[in-house]
Amino acid sequence: TSIVKSVVENIKKYADNAMIIPVTNPLDPMAYITYKVSGFDRSRIFGMGGMLDLSRFKQFIHEATGHSRDSIRALVIGEHGENMLPLPRFSSISGIPLSSFLPKEKLDELVQNTKQVAAKVIELKGATIHAPGNAISAIVESVVRDRKQVMPVATYLDGEYGHSDVTIGVPAVIGKKGVEKIIELDLNDEEKQVFEKGVESVKGAISGIEI
Repeated sequence: TSIVKSVVENIKKYADNAMIIPVTNPLDPMAYITYKVSGFDRSRIFGMGGMLDLSRFKQFIHEATGHSRDSIRALVIGEHGENMLPLPRFSSISGIPLSSFLPKEKLDELVQNTKQVAAKVIELKGATIHAPGNAISAIVESVVRDRKQVMPVATYLDGEYGHSDVTIGVPAVIGKKGVEKIIELDLNDEEKQVFEKGVESVKGAISGIEI
């Protein structure tokens, strides 16, 4: 917390028109601190976590179906951690629902693998570098080129998904103004339950931090 606060205070001092993409774990609480300490509009703070989780989810879909990653459209929202929410129901291959390619048991397996792989990567390598770099570059490109891509990013909620004063991964339109729109999905009961657990986890972490 003290490191992130110090960095953000210097960004305010030397680049007060900047946008900030927090990457440091625990991602969601650090994005919250960045938002609060900066005093910037929430559209200018968007954490990387969901994009990293998404790249892993897409890789598992590719391995399970054999189809090109370029044709896969998928989504992972929620906490960047054990309560992340991969969304097979909102995933497709060239517009065809993922459920047309894989049975529910396999979809459930992909979700579990996506949730568990981060810990395995850290266990094997001690760190993760290239995948986060790729995720960050994709976010930056959408800003710089005003691509208005829909991406899962950790941003501050103010009533969206029924929550306020918390930062968590949600799908958002990313363009030259940063977070230009938060997209609210119609989650089913099971998906809502996982998302709510993520919110509670992040709020629990935030509550123990002095800003």
